[in-house]
Amino acid sequence: MKAVQYRAVGAAPEVVTVPDPEPGPGQVLLKVTAAGVCHSDIAVMSWPADQIPFPLPLTLGHEGVGTVAALGDGVDGLSVGDSVAVYGPWGCGICVNCAEGKENYCLRARELGIMPPGLGAPGAMAEYMIVDDPRHLVPIGDLDPVKTVSLTDAGLTPYHAIKRSLTKLVPGSTAVVIGTGGLGHVAIQLLRAMTAARVIALDVTEEKLELARAVGAHEAVLSDGKAAARVKELTGGLGAHVVLDFVGAPPTVETAGAVARVDGDVTIVGIGGGALPVGFGSLPYGTSVSAPYWGSRKELAEVLDLAHAGAVDVHVETYSIDEAPLAYERLHDGRINGRAVILPSGRPPPGRAPPARAR
Repeated sequence: MKAVQYRAVGAAPEVVTVPDPEPGPGQVLLKVTAAGVCHSDIAVMSWPADQIPFPLPLTLGHEGVGTVAALGDGVDGLSVGDSVAVYGPWGCGICVNCAEGKENYCLRARELGIMPPGLGAPGAMAEYMIVDDPRHLVPIGDLDPVKTVSLTDAGLTPYHAIKRSLTKLVPGSTAVVIGTGGLGHVAIQLLRAMTAARVIALDVTEEKLELARAVGAHEAVLSDGKAAARVKELTGGLGAHVVLDFVGAPPTVETAGAVARVDGDVTIVGIGGGALPVGFGSLPYGTSVSAPYWGSRKELAEVLDLAHAGAVDVHVETYSIDEAPLAYERLHDGRINGRAVILPSGRPPPGRAPPARAR
């Protein structure tokens, strides 16, 4: 089968031919219909050799949707042909956090060498993939797999971050979204669906800000040296109740801290290497700073419920598996508006179109 692999430190991803996998006991074989392309992949491919915690080559793709192709011994609850999404942050399934479905915060994953698909384990950017346990699969029903695949990260991650601050996202509140790309443009939709907050979006190009407006941002501000002052102006000098930084680079993290209000939340989701100093007097009084990771299995089911209700619609650009290196090149250069999706087996039959959303 064809697969997209990161094969050598510092090299570009390649399309290669590898043996078809077969499911072992307790495992599920998926025929992959769609796989998402994420900035996290680019971050991994930028690490020096001494920071890579898994062997190469690695089949990429931590966002995956597919149809069940075969079941390993002992697997029940699924049938061949079922359309499912892959829950990515695999855990041990036994610790107290995993028992609550919070495998993104598994206490033993590092100790046991458990890694997510595409970020250590073979991922979804191939014609077939192995899922280690059926609990890591969520049925998607008649949702369009191409539109759905990125919800497993680009939807789940902002959903988890927003839920942590729901008590502050009340009528009259303001939320700032920094970075309106793959995760950010979904976060805007989730904020509109889940809260009554006013949403201010920040990004570096007018094209990305136009997407932010299209998916529901109340205000769109160019992310430059004047962005913090503009957000303060829009909030009457008080700042935002919740700031979600989906870039996480030093300049955006600095902006996030500058636009937070007293008793606000700053959530750093992006992995751009920025850090925000925390200490008395360094931020407005009562400001909380967090760096959450992905989301729980229950939260993925909730995100998919929102998709079924038509509350979220991922803007995607599609590529064949042979075009995957081009998709990564375009993502690296900032030329993807929304989310890039790889179709390893060609374009699947269209799913149900979500109903139109009221604004």
